[in-house]
Amino acid sequence: MRFQLKTLKLAAMIGVVLGVTAARAAPFMIVGDDEKVSFSDGKTIVSPPGKDAVLIVDVANPLDPKIVANLPLKNSVVGPPVNLAIDPTNSIAIVADSMNAVQDGNNWKQVPDNKIYVIDLTSKPAKLINTIEGDKQPSGLSINPAGNLALVANRAGKSISVLSIHGTDVKLVGSVDMGDEVSAVVFTPDGKHALASKASANKVALLDVDGDKVTYNKQDLLTGLFPYNVVVAPNGSIALTADNGNNGTSDGNVDTVSVIDLTSPVHVIDHVTVPDSPEGLAFSPKGNVAVSVDATGSNHPKSDWYYHPHGVVVVLKVDGKKVTRLNDIEVGALPEAVAFTPDGKYIYVGNYMDKDFSILRVDGTKVTDTGKRFKVPGQPGSARMSPH
Repeated sequence: MRFQLKTLKLAAMIGVVLGVTAARAAPFMIVGDDEKVSFSDGKTIVSPPGKDAVLIVDVANPLDPKIVANLPLKNSVVGPPVNLAIDPTNSIAIVADSMNAVQDGNNWKQVPDNKIYVIDLTSKPAKLINTIEGDKQPSGLSINPAGNLALVANRAGKSISVLSIHGTDVKLVGSVDMGDEVSAVVFTPDGKHALASKASANKVALLDVDGDKVTYNKQDLLTGLFPYNVVVAPNGSIALTADNGNNGTSDGNVDTVSVIDLTSPVHVIDHVTVPDSPEGLAFSPKGNVAVSVDATGSNHPKSDWYYHPHGVVVVLKVDGKKVTRLNDIEVGALPEAVAFTPDGKYIYVGNYMDKDFSILRVDGTKVTDTGKRFKVPGQPGSARMSPH
């Protein structure tokens, strides 16, 4: 008994030293809710800001998630649903705020913002500790595996912001001119490179990373049309892009997921056909499965011939560098965000218009709908899972 007490005290001391709270020690998900932009029979309605939120969700019980923090921070559905990330120690989260709503006569319109929020996840509850002003319309972002560097893709700024991370101290230390709009960026697992999606140019750019020096040597890869999002396999062998097609919206045509071979020379090796308008994209931590999330016209007018009341998740089997489409699973209206749990056994899909998450189960390469939905207070435009 005395040994058990000493063990518990030691564990508590370790927790204090590491700054890990009970809520943050469990697997958790960060969610960005956008209440400024809504859709009514295909019409985009812009409302005044002030009701957005960033949620911290405990997923220790994956079929019964719990919201443990609700931060009143602005968030935007405009951009790929990867505008937030959690560092490898689960200590901080970084959130890019891409768009603001401003009054335009009697109406409201969206304009690019430049805010990057830093959230302390070791606090209970989590809290905002810093707001950084970066370039225009910060969108997709990524934190490197070492946890000491972050990259933010700035669409309107046509640049990549470089952030240094030292514990909870996050600073803007550089900017890389990309020449074109960049919507998403992701590190390779070795941290030596990054891929940035140039959606409007139908290209993906390759970046070199050396410490906190990030270099763009004008090396681009042609992908499918409008590569809005990009992810890298856990083993670093391939990358996938969500080729959204019609400038980021549905048009009834099939689209693609491009497969990029990351071994030298880096090049595109395949295009996998997926349904209309893929945006959310994620790799299983196990590396054997990936998923794309497709809107299929679910936020368009019901009069459009390609309208569907729901979106779909496309399950992709990954065998080395071979990617094969397995099956499609219906989810909610305008699905955006997607995240695997750290053990790879469940997938959360954020249904923007339904204000909830579909919960899918993963068994090997078989993915099925559990039938359970997790309600959130607002419209989930983005989500990322903790690494552990």
